[in-house]
Amino acid sequence: MGDSASREKIEQELARAKHLGRWLSDEELAAEAQEEAQRLALEEQQRSRRTRLMVLTVVCVLIPPLWPLALALTLYLLFPRTSTRLFFAAGIGAIVVGIGALGLSIGLLIWLLSLLS
Repeated sequence: MGDSASREKIEQELARAKHLGRWLSDEELAAEAQEEAQRLALEEQQRSRRTRLMVLTVVCVLIPPLWPLALALTLYLLFPRTSTRLFFAAGIGAIVVGIGALGLSIGLLIWLLSLLS
């Protein structure tokens, strides 16, 4: 079993060497292995996050007051990049509206105080 695995590894390295036209150094092999490990860890993290979001979406669907949250989570699961941009823009818009409402309230308060005096 171990012999066949090492033989496969040697054959893969030979195929890679033929493809690149040279053998990879030990540092290059280590860097490649590290990149592959990072990629696999990232994929596992994304898979775990996606599973948790799906469970949360199902819970939100079952509780009627949380339906807007379920809709937002579903959109995020279906279109992660687009919905991230959309939620970011909505957040900035909410901040701008909040600051505008605060400014308008302060202006209205100053106007009412000037009428009283």
